[in-house]
Amino acid sequence: MPGPIWLNSESADSQGAPVSAMQHEVQFVTVHGHRRAFVKAGTGPAVLLLHGLGCDHTTWEPVIDALAKRYTVIAPDLLGHGSSAKPRADYSVGGYANGMRDLLTVLGIDKVTVVGHSFGGGIAMQFAYQFPERTERMVLVASGGLGPEVTPVIRAITTPGTHQLLGVLTLPGVRHVGVAGLRALAGTGWKSTRDLGEVAKIFDSFKDPHTRTAIRHVVRAVVDWRGQIVTMADRAYLTEEMPMAVVWGRDDHVLPVRHASNAAALAPKARIEVIPNAGHFPHRDHPQRFAKILHDFIRTTRPATYSRAKWRNLLRNGQVGPVSPVSRLSVVRDTSA
Repeated sequence: MPGPIWLNSESADSQGAPVSAMQHEVQFVTVHGHRRAFVKAGTGPAVLLLHGLGCDHTTWEPVIDALAKRYTVIAPDLLGHGSSAKPRADYSVGGYANGMRDLLTVLGIDKVTVVGHSFGGGIAMQFAYQFPERTERMVLVASGGLGPEVTPVIRAITTPGTHQLLGVLTLPGVRHVGVAGLRALAGTGWKSTRDLGEVAKIFDSFKDPHTRTAIRHVVRAVVDWRGQIVTMADRAYLTEEMPMAVVWGRDDHVLPVRHASNAAALAPKARIEVIPNAGHFPHRDHPQRFAKILHDFIRTTRPATYSRAKWRNLLRNGQVGPVSPVSRLSVVRDTSA
C-alpha cells in the first residue's frame, strides 16, 4: 500500500471564524480500492469520531485538540463525504460499520471508544453491535436511531426529483446566494437558526454531483417519507455490558431532544447529558464542555470486555419483542457551565 498523503485541514465555526488554532493534517489510505480520508491526532486510548450526514471530519475540529491531549483521536471522512471517495457502493449503516473496522485495522487500532454524531451515531451503534469485541464504550451525540422523527429537510431528500433540484440550486450563482443567506441567518443568534452555518457547509458540498448521489443513497437507507426507519430499540438490551453515554443539545431542530429520553428508556444504564443553549451540533456550540463530558465519561467507566458467553446469554435472554420508547424527557441531566 502506498504511503499516506498529507494535506492541511482548515475549519470554521458557523460565522466563518477559525475554531482551532491548529490545523490537523489529513491522511489518505486506500481500502478496498477506495480512498479514505482521516485525521489522526494525539496518543493514548483510541477515540473514533464519526460525523453526521453531509458533514466531514472538520465538524469535530473544535474538540480534537482537547481530546488529543489524552487520547488517540481518529476522525475520518465517511465514504461519500468530504475528501473520501464517493463510489457507487454500500452506504448502509452496516456497510459503514464494516468500513470503520477495516480502517481501524489498517491503522493498527484494535479497540475504540466510538463517538457518533447524528447519522454517525447510527453507525456507532451498528459498529458496537457488529464488533463488540472492538468497542470499549459508545457515545451518541444528537444521534439518529432513537426515534422516528427527523427534520422534513432530510425526509425530502428521498423524494423523486430532489437530486435534480439540488443540481439547480447548487449552480454557482444560486449556490453562493444560498450559502451567504444561510450563514447570515446563523449569525443572528436566534436559537432556531444556530445550526445553519453547518447547513451552509453541507449545502455548498452538494455542488459535487457525486456527493449528491452518495447522500441520496445514504438517506434512502435510513429514512423514508414517514421518518427514520433504522432503530436501536430492538437491540438496546445489548448495551447492558457496554458503557454508553448520550449527549444532546436542548435546542436541536434536526432530531428532537426528547429522543434522549428514548435512550434513557431503552438503555437505563446510559449516562444522559443535555446541554442548554446548544443545537444539533453541541460539540461545536460548546466544545470545551463537550470535551469535558466525554473525558469524564471515559475516566469514570471501565472499558467493555467482550465475552462470547455473555453475548450469547444476552441474545438468548434479552428483550423479547419491540420496545416502545417513552415520550417524556425524564432521566436527563442538564450540564450547565
